[in-house]
Amino acid sequence: MKIVADSSCETNTSIVEATGVEIVPFKLYIDGEEYIDNDELNVISFIDKMVKSSELPRSACPSPNDFIECFNNSKEVFIVTISSMLSGTYNSAELAKNLYLEENPDAKVHVFDSKAASVAETLVSLKIKESINSGLDFDAIVSTVEQYISEQKTLFIAESLNNLIKNGRVSKLKGRIATALNIKLIMGATDEGQIVPIEKVRGSNKAFKRLAEMVCEKADNSQDRILAISHCNNIERAEMLKAEIEKSCTFKDVIIVQTAGLSSLYVDNQGIILTF
Repeated sequence: MKIVADSSCETNTSIVEATGVEIVPFKLYIDGEEYIDNDELNVISFIDKMVKSSELPRSACPSPNDFIECFNNSKEVFIVTISSMLSGTYNSAELAKNLYLEENPDAKVHVFDSKAASVAETLVSLKIKESINSGLDFDAIVSTVEQYISEQKTLFIAESLNNLIKNGRVSKLKGRIATALNIKLIMGATDEGQIVPIEKVRGSNKAFKRLAEMVCEKADNSQDRILAISHCNNIERAEMLKAEIEKSCTFKDVIIVQTAGLSSLYVDNQGIILTF
């Protein structure tokens, strides 16, 4: 059984070793220069160039062939993608699935729409591997993981709204007002996978404290779930959030990872993403 995910899926060495997930990279563009969102990308340097750029950073999703090249003639393949409401990646993966099944009619392929991004994909990949290790068959894994996705919650704070304004996730007027008043937007993914503002909090420290409160308010049966935190060049804030959350609720495990290139484009420098 093969697990494949696009590069919105944040990983580290231990996660890759635990899941065997193979990452299919996005292509990213800043000031006309192309970057491949893989292990060779210097994320800190990339973030620095992104912050200095006055232009809208762009991304291009993987092609169907990019996905197929990772299948390695596997009989059973699970693909995890960023929300279909945010990117054409899900459709690209579905096309890859159909093309692969034409050539390999005995194979099975399922594409999971994470309905979110970043560490939401990471947790889905871990859930797939857990289900495989439990001895579930292909159809049971699909059912179990789709249910898991439906129960997931994703929240994030972008310290700067510049990129969210540039790519249309936040209106220019609202973004300028929020910046002028030092208002931080706590954003989240809807059940359908759209990104929307959830709360407005004045001041960074108050916003992150409220974010920690919201996690514990929304985390049903937290002791049975994993909390994943992804940070854009902000490990100190990620560790502080972990400590603050653990004062009020207990998770089975807490994972902290650095954002890769694509997530950095959206959450911007110093931003934080949480999924549980």
